[in-house]
Amino acid sequence: MDKVRCGVIGYGNMGTSHSKWINNGIIPGMTLSAVCDINPERIEVAKGNLDKSVEYFDDYRKMIDSGKVDAVIIAVPHYHHPEMAIYALEHGVHAMVEKPAGVYTKQVKEMNAVASKHPELVFGMMFNQRMNPLYIKLKEIMESGKLGNIRRVTWMITSWWRTQKYYDSSSWRATWGGEGGGVLMNQAPHQLDLLQWLTGMPSMIRAYLKYGSHRKIDVEDDVTAYFEYPNGATGCLITCTHDAMGTDRFEILGDNGKIIVEDSSKVTVKMLNKSEHELSETLDFRQMLALIHGQTGEKLYTEETFSIPENWDQQHIDVLKNFTDAILTGKALVAPGAEGIKAVEIADAMYLSSWLGKEIELPIDDDLFLSELEKKVEEERKRG
Repeated sequence: MDKVRCGVIGYGNMGTSHSKWINNGIIPGMTLSAVCDINPERIEVAKGNLDKSVEYFDDYRKMIDSGKVDAVIIAVPHYHHPEMAIYALEHGVHAMVEKPAGVYTKQVKEMNAVASKHPELVFGMMFNQRMNPLYIKLKEIMESGKLGNIRRVTWMITSWWRTQKYYDSSSWRATWGGEGGGVLMNQAPHQLDLLQWLTGMPSMIRAYLKYGSHRKIDVEDDVTAYFEYPNGATGCLITCTHDAMGTDRFEILGDNGKIIVEDSSKVTVKMLNKSEHELSETLDFRQMLALIHGQTGEKLYTEETFSIPENWDQQHIDVLKNFTDAILTGKALVAPGAEGIKAVEIADAMYLSSWLGKEIELPIDDDLFLSELEKKVEEERKRG
């Protein structure tokens, strides 16, 4: 195979972008051969934007069974991600899944189990921020070990502003039955993935969620979560969709220094000249103050700052290029599909903690979460 024939399932916001990039030849080694959408109006829009060679389907199974595609990109409402990926993989078609991997861990585990039975196929997740050069640099720093053991992680990401008209634009948005949640399922999966990619999975979560606090929706639009890591480190995530001005500040504190990321574009790396543990064991109070105020002739830490402007489209394009290379040459995936469950599990733990009013240990109880989610879906259905 010298060209990957790709089909896009779902010609909505992201499906439109993926189709455009592939159709315009921006992804070397990949061609757009088909588009699938259950909405005839979206198909007509696609026909007006894409090459005449593209074929159209109203059922993803028909597209996969047609023999016209070698790979699919799944860009539909969240609940359908696993079922479509499973069908593709079971029928010999490579699959790229938009975030999140699914709504509940039990469903995602089923998808991962099918993928593990087909190692000859490429299964990827659209975690585009793993292709952000800024976070690639942070990943290198974390894997080098120079920061030392993690002590504390904090991320305030309130720059996901969404208006009421955004939520009203589609009946499935911001519903338990259609989307499976709010900011944790729609916007914040990027941060949840980056958190675990850079610092590992937490072992315990206690979360406080507000449901429809500033929007006319049933799901969460405001989240404050505390978590702990296996080594005793602590963390906090704050996110919402009602802050028009928005804040994006991410800090990772280690034994030997600190990383500060502002607006996902500016990074400050501060490295202690001696580990905090060593300083704590050797300095008395006067020596500590003298060092802090620069009265000893020594520096407490060195500092490096660099900026990398965020390019949202290019990150998606780079994930698609990586996916194509993995199919054609066996190149390793930056965002393997099997890793998608980690962000889902963190989000599900936050929901469980809020619903049950207690700390939740990870890994979560898959059946308990699904049972509680089904209650929310049923309550929503009865309210109409």
